[in-house]
Amino acid sequence: MFETLSDRLTSVFSSLRSKGRLSDADIDATTREIRIALLEADVALPVVKAFVAQVKERARGAEVSQALNPAQQVVKIVNDELIEILGGETRRLRFAKTPPTVIMLAGLQGAGKTTLAGKLAKWLREQGHAPMLVAADLQRPNAVQQLQVVGERAQVAVYAPEPGNGVGDPIGVARTSIDEAKRLNHDIVVIDTAGRLGIDQEMMKQAADIRDAVQPDEVLFVVDAMIGQDAVTTAQAFMEGVGFDGVVLTKLDGDARGGAALSVRHITGRPIMFASTGEKLEDFDAFHPDRMASRILDMGDILTLIEQAQKTFDEEQAAKMAGKLTSGESFTLEDFLEQMMMVQKMGPIKNLLGMMPGMGQMRDQLNAIDDRDLDRIAAIIRSMTPAERQDPKIINGSRRARIAAGSGVTVSAVSNLVTRFFEAQKMMKRMAGGMGIPGMPGGRGKAAKAQKKNKKGRRVSGDPRKAALEKTASADGSGQQPKQGGMLGNLHGKLPPGMELPPGFDPSKLKLPGQK
Repeated sequence: MFETLSDRLTSVFSSLRSKGRLSDADIDATTREIRIALLEADVALPVVKAFVAQVKERARGAEVSQALNPAQQVVKIVNDELIEILGGETRRLRFAKTPPTVIMLAGLQGAGKTTLAGKLAKWLREQGHAPMLVAADLQRPNAVQQLQVVGERAQVAVYAPEPGNGVGDPIGVARTSIDEAKRLNHDIVVIDTAGRLGIDQEMMKQAADIRDAVQPDEVLFVVDAMIGQDAVTTAQAFMEGVGFDGVVLTKLDGDARGGAALSVRHITGRPIMFASTGEKLEDFDAFHPDRMASRILDMGDILTLIEQAQKTFDEEQAAKMAGKLTSGESFTLEDFLEQMMMVQKMGPIKNLLGMMPGMGQMRDQLNAIDDRDLDRIAAIIRSMTPAERQDPKIINGSRRARIAAGSGVTVSAVSNLVTRFFEAQKMMKRMAGGMGIPGMPGGRGKAAKAQKKNKKGRRVSGDPRKAALEKTASADGSGQQPKQGGMLGNLHGKLPPGMELPPGFDPSKLKLPGQK
């Protein structure tokens, strides 16, 4: 959604990094480029003017002139102002003191209200709530049936007493849904209202009547992020005709320029609360202004990536896999398939990598990633026998031909997978062994090889003569090494095997050179 804006801003800031100080001309040139980038992204003109003026004022202040790295300080200012335009802090849902909490959805037809109702209900269910969807859109053909299908996929209840298709009273349905929710112990009611292809008085009056009938705790305005400047016009009309508490952006995965997201909140004064980024019910989450600003400036979104991983990966399973890797146990193709399936649950690989900082500069490579490659790998592994997954070394030519035929790929594709897996397996074993670095767990560095431990835990020298002396001292039980004095050392002490003195030998009678 924000690729064009992100690319322009990134190129603007890259030209600043070579400058030790920023002159007024540099600041003017930078803000001019920022203005062009925002206008190209279809941001409303009043928003652009206010944004650029604030950036210019702060850029000429002490926080930039006295900074060690002025370019980074300007990036920080732009990031701060983007967060402010997008709403500042994350806005959470307000829940009623006495259930049920009533949430009403409003917006134009085609904005994705019905699908979003299912996404919101599923998200609330995963938060521990018991939501109920209400089919109050009785105008659009098959709207009731669509909500029932969406509710079934989201595993939430749907209240639909009227058939729809122009039949029934939407205000009465909305009113009776509250009593139904209380009777069935649903703590949240999500009302899907009718929309129109354009703004008209009849639609506004019906939405206002439903609002007056149920007194919702939250009225959410659902807007298609791809309609550009019309999003601002529609939002203003709904604000005056019905009123709403928050905005929900849909179709953020589209190829529009994204100006609506930066404009709606500033024009209406209402925060963006949720964002829908795809067609699946899982493609939905709370809107975080700071994270969206980081994405626009190509600084990544690590927090969202971590949250998605926490929701997808089973902690016990992840701990078991981590233990297997650190202990040096064999990492099998079965383990690889299991981890790959977990990563796929998090969403498209391209989207996951796009949350990493600096990935905007590798957009062509990201666009070349095809998730179907993972499906082919999974098909190859599933075509193997359990024994082959545990020990790929047994996969010979005939087995590879059978696996290729079973998975619908070429024999070379099977061979490439097995080869890459062996390389990954070797790398994991090196990591488990500390990669030969002294001090790392399982290390086999020079320090570890130079000294070995005996049974009692005492380190034995690598010098054979010293090792023999240490062995004698440990056999003596004293734990003390024989003290060396002169050329022969302490001859009264016990000597190692093979160095014993002859019987009756008296060292005191031995005359050495230099003695009288």
